Amino acid sequence: MKIIADLCIVPMGVGPSVSGYIRAVRDIIDASGLQYDMHANGTNIEGEMAAVTACVEACCAYLHEMGVERIFCTMSFSTRNDKAQTMADKLTALARG
Repeated sequence: MKIIADLCIVPMGVGPSVSGYIRAVRDIIDASGLQYDMHANGTNIEGEMAAVTACVEACCAYLHEMGVERIFCTMSFSTRNDKAQTMADKLTALARG
């Protein structure tokens, strides 16, 4: 099942700046081959649900390997079965309005 997910990963207990950890997460998502778009408070990812969730699991596992003891993640996602739709399609539909 194809999904468009909105993911937010928060390493906890590592201080006020988490950019180094988020760069590591970005590298894992990039290596996954999934389409993604980072934004100020998270990342949109599109792909098959199994591939997206495997990528999130890999991100969390790597953060733990980096010494992060606790991670808070939120992920919401949408699916459609009436038509194929990408993140770019959704943005294009907004621009038309």
